[in-house]
Amino acid sequence: MRILGIDPGTGILGFGIIEATKGKATLVDGGVIRTPVHEDDAVRLQTIYEELTDIITNTHPEVMSVEKLFFARNVTTAMTVAQARGVVLLCGKQADMEIYEYTPMQIKQAITGYGKADKKQMQEMVRVLLGLPEIPKPDDAADAIAAALTHAQTVR
Repeated sequence: MRILGIDPGTGILGFGIIEATKGKATLVDGGVIRTPVHEDDAVRLQTIYEELTDIITNTHPEVMSVEKLFFARNVTTAMTVAQARGVVLLCGKQADMEIYEYTPMQIKQAITGYGKADKKQMQEMVRVLLGLPEIPKPDDAADAIAAALTHAQTVR
């Protein structure tokens, strides 16, 4: 099963695609979609839509695994990330993908076995689980790959 993991964001949106077969996962692609801060929100969302649609078209994932929003303080940031999430969900539905959502705690639990793991622990486990020589960069890509791995482990 090919899984597209997403770490939503407006300025930087992480994506990671893995192939999960018989309990083993391999990295297909990973990276980020960046949008300039000074651009209008509508333009930024259009960029996310177009680039994510291209990624989906070129890599053919079957399932999308999206990190759920968790914001305790900054409402403005939450609103813009929520808009980006909406675009992500639309892209997934337009591509006829099943969409699954996981909280940050669920992702940490699935990847490290500990729901309050720190970022370094998460990144190292992503590297280990995929047998990579280095931790995926940037952090947003590693987080998206972790979301994809979470779904692979959940359905296993």
